[in-house]
Amino acid sequence: MKRLLGVFFTAVALVLVCPGCYTLKSAAIPPEMRTINIGFFENDAPLVIANLSQNFTEALKARIRSTTSLSIVNGEGNANMSGSIIGYSYAPISIQAGNTNVAPIAGAERLTITVKVRFIYEANKKLNFDQSFSRYADFTGDIATQEQSLIQTINKQIIDDIFNRAFNNW
Repeated sequence: MKRLLGVFFTAVALVLVCPGCYTLKSAAIPPEMRTINIGFFENDAPLVIANLSQNFTEALKARIRSTTSLSIVNGEGNANMSGSIIGYSYAPISIQAGNTNVAPIAGAERLTITVKVRFIYEANKKLNFDQSFSRYADFTGDIATQEQSLIQTINKQIIDDIFNRAFNNW
């Protein structure tokens, strides 16, 4: 009986804390937001990777499809998300000393991706934002053999950040 009362009071407390929104798979979305348009994220970074824009855009759409009940639409939605990839770079983060005949070499490198996102929700302008999100992954060895895996890891982290900013107000 005590356990049943505990569950009941927890449910009542949740309803009182957030009466204007519902929670779906860990996302707090206003009930009147039913559709979202997600524009194609062009790669405007100085270093362009062929499939980066397509992979990022599709991964963002997949996250929203799988984690919310929002319908992704072409054209104007209740909410609109757009942006571009503005940074893609890798640089050494630690240096190994070479012998006297060889210059120092990178012991580890860092791949960094930055995405600028604009989120507009006309019904509640407090949720709107225009913000850059940046994440990185460190690696050793040849970038060519690891690049797609690193991109996938970084994209997931950036998409988590965007999702939390748009739908959880973090």
